[in-house]
Amino acid sequence: MSARSGVLVVTCASTLVVNANTSAVSILLPAIGEDVGVGPSTLRWAVTGYSLVGAAVIVTGGVLGDIAGRRRVFAGALGLFVVSCVLIALARTGAGVIAGRLLQGAAGSTLVACGLSLLTVATSGPAQVRAVSLWGAASAVGAAAGPLAGGALAGSIGWQALFWIDAAIAAACVPLTVRTVAESRDPDRPRAIDFAGLLLLAGVLVPFVLALGEGPDWGWTSAATLGCFAVSAASLAGFAAVERRVRAPLVEPRLLRNRVLVAATAAILIVAGALNGLMYVLSLYFQDPAGLAMSPLAAGLATLPAAAGLVVVAPFVGPLATRFGTRTVVTAGFALTTAGFALLATRSGYAGLVLPLLAIAVGMGFANGCASSAATAAVPVNEAGAASGISNMARYVGAALLVAATATSYGTAGFARSALVLAAVSALGIVLALCYGRHRPPPSGAANRVAAAAGVAHTIPGS
Repeated sequence: MSARSGVLVVTCASTLVVNANTSAVSILLPAIGEDVGVGPSTLRWAVTGYSLVGAAVIVTGGVLGDIAGRRRVFAGALGLFVVSCVLIALARTGAGVIAGRLLQGAAGSTLVACGLSLLTVATSGPAQVRAVSLWGAASAVGAAAGPLAGGALAGSIGWQALFWIDAAIAAACVPLTVRTVAESRDPDRPRAIDFAGLLLLAGVLVPFVLALGEGPDWGWTSAATLGCFAVSAASLAGFAAVERRVRAPLVEPRLLRNRVLVAATAAILIVAGALNGLMYVLSLYFQDPAGLAMSPLAAGLATLPAAAGLVVVAPFVGPLATRFGTRTVVTAGFALTTAGFALLATRSGYAGLVLPLLAIAVGMGFANGCASSAATAAVPVNEAGAASGISNMARYVGAALLVAATATSYGTAGFARSALVLAAVSALGIVLALCYGRHRPPPSGAANRVAAAAGVAHTIPGS
């Protein structure tokens, strides 16, 4: 196998497995909870914890690959992914499942960051466009197929089977990576890693998500809840101060003065968060005896309209944005999404949910694809990688925050209240799109195609 074929196979296989694995987890949570004896309030950390770690590691993993060698870091992440799958499959407690998912968050985000770097370094011109398109297709297929595969396995031979299969595929990719992928580094990259920023980012996110999840039990004005918010606020101030001073910041402060990039990143955060929050509560509601009481396989099938709709509209987003402008397409997308969530809150029975789910998927596809392209098109070519890192971090942050928020509302007030929370968040996206001004992207280049492919990969639930 040639070097170019080898890097294409391992990067596509790894992103397919990572996305299939993570998109299946929400469907598997009821079966996992029953087996290990814990409830949804505990196992939601299997989803939010994955996203929290991913948010912290997505940029650092890419930087580490640039410094230490992309193939080396990629192969190490494959090994860590195998270990995480084995830990989850063998877990007999909720803590074991959550610990495995935390490792999976680090491994999965590093595989995506280094995989894209390996792919773009190994190819150029039309070959690069084809390779990135295949990578994006593999991501989308994995994410769409994950709930179906997870449901089928959970309903037949057990939920652990998914993790054993994924571990086997990832393990097979390790020797293939070592044999066929050429090592590469970025000699111009500063060799410093922003560990202070990494720790402070964790200090911002973890207490905030903890307060969102536990606030109803602790009380929103309790010392514990207010203390978490205070720690988060202090860490945010510290993060801003550190990022202005370190040599190689986790988030480049100068880029945050770019209004289009900031607005696009906020839109990406909302889309990723709302879609992951939706898929989390749908998975519970579909299988809840007090909800639709579906089997895991039926629940996996029932989520397909949301995942498939997002993928189907992706090719149409770029031409629409070029013709009508980013603001128009993003605004229309969030308007459609808001209407879909509002309808979702009024429906009962699966037949009544299909049309709102399709509306949500199409709307999110418009908003997500357009914002993903705008995030890199709004900066010079030499800064596209940094801009992509910021927007990809936002996907993980949004997923962590809104899964926590929707899980809390579902646990206290049910499915309809969760849908209304997501409708309100989507409405914020409309306001955001109207405020950030006009932007008409140039014709798509390779960097923007990378961003669009990554957008689909990261935004589909669990990824």
